Amino acid sequence: MKILVTGGAGFIGSNFIRLVLDAHPEWKVVNLDWLTYCGNLENLKDIEKSRGYRFVHGDIADRETVSALLCEGFDAIVNFAAESHVDRSILDASPFIRTNIEGTLILLEGVQKYGIRKLVQVSTDEVYGSIENGSFTELSNLAPGSPYSASKASADLLAVAYWNTHKTPVVITRCTNNYGPYQFPEKLIPLVISNVIEGKAIPVYGDGLNVRDWIYVEDHCNAILAVLEKGKPGEIYNIAGSSEKTNLDIVRTLLKILGKKEDMMHFVTDRPGHDRRYSLDDGKIRRELGWSPSYDFERAMEITVNWYRQNESWWHRIKSGQYSKYYEKMYTDR
Repeated sequence: MKILVTGGAGFIGSNFIRLVLDAHPEWKVVNLDWLTYCGNLENLKDIEKSRGYRFVHGDIADRETVSALLCEGFDAIVNFAAESHVDRSILDASPFIRTNIEGTLILLEGVQKYGIRKLVQVSTDEVYGSIENGSFTELSNLAPGSPYSASKASADLLAVAYWNTHKTPVVITRCTNNYGPYQFPEKLIPLVISNVIEGKAIPVYGDGLNVRDWIYVEDHCNAILAVLEKGKPGEIYNIAGSSEKTNLDIVRTLLKILGKKEDMMHFVTDRPGHDRRYSLDDGKIRRELGWSPSYDFERAMEITVNWYRQNESWWHRIKSGQYSKYYEKMYTDR
């Protein structure tokens, strides 16, 4: 099989490519990535010379680039390419519209034009909005609460429309919060770990009681692989980690692992429109595709902390460059 992975130099995409090449060494994987601020070829340095892997520098929102690549012939596309940070979308939503909506449209058109057998559209639980009790199913209404989640919901609706109108073979996955190796340091877990190692304060939004369900990135990647291999076109699959935690729970867990006190926490003004709780019912993917998460939360958090301890040079380079300026702007004196 020959697959195109878009956004494969990012956090989840790079972990997925590594998993695929390990599980299916006979497959061919082409990684199309524009290498924006969170795309990093260091994430794939260990496999960059693998026979089944090739990197192409390009933008999914550039129709000519995508068409020229798809002419080569692919069996499937897995679309990870996305602007994904809520705070950035609040400051400027335009890159989210371009990549998340226009880029998805171009891929859908390409699947239709070049006869590709499946497009896996990697989405997010945030498209459902906040839920006080219970869990969202794949049939729940969409109610995005930020420019980021609105752009992902728009892309999902385009994908559903192309299935309904053209029978374009697209499958949508919606996953809860990921954590693990190679996650960009603006996200909560790597931010906390790296700040503790650097002796910096840990910013906590509002009262810290916003609830998210957390999944180790390898479990998410295995779910996407299951959808790629067995998922039905036109379907949506929720992916959950069954580990609902408040942000305070996460910070306290990390401080305990790192042997630090809670006085490192610094409560900052809550972000606008901050959803209170996300929760997904993932019974469908468990029943139909036989997937379930393998990693225990506590053990996976220890693995994650150890990775960031052992790879300080990786995140130091990121935080000392473009991200450091953003970090100062978002979290200092709020």
